[in-house]
Amino acid sequence: METVLTIAGSDSIGGAGIQADIKTITCNGCYAMSAITAMTAQNTLGVKSIQESTPEFLADQLDAVFTDIVPDAVKIGMVSDARLAQVIAEKLNYYEAKNIVVDPVMVATSGSSLIKTEAIEILAKELFPIATLITPNIPEAEVLSGMKIANEEQMILAAKKISEKYGTSVLLKGGHSINDANDVLYAGKNFLWFLSERIENKNTHGTGCTLSSAIATFLAKGNNLECSVQLAK
Repeated sequence: METVLTIAGSDSIGGAGIQADIKTITCNGCYAMSAITAMTAQNTLGVKSIQESTPEFLADQLDAVFTDIVPDAVKIGMVSDARLAQVIAEKLNYYEAKNIVVDPVMVATSGSSLIKTEAIEILAKELFPIATLITPNIPEAEVLSGMKIANEEQMILAAKKISEKYGTSVLLKGGHSINDANDVLYAGKNFLWFLSERIENKNTHGTGCTLSSAIATFLAKGNNLECSVQLAK
């Protein structure tokens, strides 16, 4: 059985974070492992408090995984502190991790901030270049690209800018748009749309965690990037 490591925060209500990741990885037929970056007291309504792991403890967790069961893929979610992002980058480089999917979690679905400003820079500088794919939503892509995104042409341009700046493939998710939930994959100077009908549903807590974990799972199984995104969708 293929193995997937999720490096993310714990969600006490179980709809996002490592809880959602483990469920997704397991349901799609891989063995799930985890390294916890933070514990959060949150639910679908908001985040009450965050208790971060220390860099030393996160490093110990990563060593424990990679020196025993080497992951076939790695999903990275909530990384709220620059020191934690640095530790993750160092360990993944040291162990030559493969099939890395980064979900640059900045704001919870409820609207609560989940990352410190200085951590965004380290996340982008250290982790994006070693990633197989990053999966920003529209608000996150606006931060990373420095531009406003209001239509499909701007989604393509933003994905291109992010990809070229950080040297990685980008799946820009369109779930924040009004009329649809179309996502665009920019990889190798080519773009591909994944079209989805928008489902009117308030239960969107953890959707980004679930999608990125599913992509990592299908990469672990040996699928190429395009196929993994399609299967995850």
